[in-house]
Amino acid sequence: MAQESITLTLELRTVTGKAVKHLRAQGKIPAVIHDHGRPSISVEADGMMLLKVYRQAGKHHPVILKANGNTYTAMIKTAEFEPRKHRLNHIVFNAVTADQVVEAEIPVEAKYADGSEATPAEKAGLIVLNNLESVVVEALPSDLPDVVYFDAEKLVQIGDQVYVSDLLVPAKVKVITESGKALATVYEPSALAAANDAAGGTEEEVEAEAVETVSTSEEGGGESTEPEAKSA
Repeated sequence: MAQESITLTLELRTVTGKAVKHLRAQGKIPAVIHDHGRPSISVEADGMMLLKVYRQAGKHHPVILKANGNTYTAMIKTAEFEPRKHRLNHIVFNAVTADQVVEAEIPVEAKYADGSEATPAEKAGLIVLNNLESVVVEALPSDLPDVVYFDAEKLVQIGDQVYVSDLLVPAKVKVITESGKALATVYEPSALAAANDAAGGTEEEVEAEAVETVSTSEEGGGESTEPEAKSA
């Protein structure tokens, strides 16, 4: 089920180009609404409010936008952040209609049987590494889930994996991400530690290399299934 409605009121924006830095200095963030081939609408909003909406909606939840006396249902297409301080700089919204099938990035999470938030493998002292943090799906805006789950109980012993095809997906949602991509993999801690010592890298670097190695061996040198960076 999708979460409750998210609404944002935007003001029309006359400032464009390099001059938008003055908006940011006032705590406002520029944004754009693309509306079905019509001229784009330049808007702005309080920076803290816009950031809150981005964190709530991500790229998977419809947002009700109110601007210039009109109301739009929209998806966040892109969100640009200032790299050094990770401040939100700009957002692009795509207006959609209720009967329009849209693509969205949906976060992936494990579903635990007993509420312990640990897989059988982790309870046994093994390590579970996530290969994907999100998948791309198609659905009507009202049918988009906030998260899709996989059964954590399938991760029991070294080498066990769950795949995109194992996701518990609502009936009206179609997954676009390749079904054979791994979502999570079980590793032996001592093997990762040994690899860390041999490589002289950090634990995070070794874990990333382990994920990439598994992905390459699975797909015969095809597209990597290493963890995706969170969208910034």
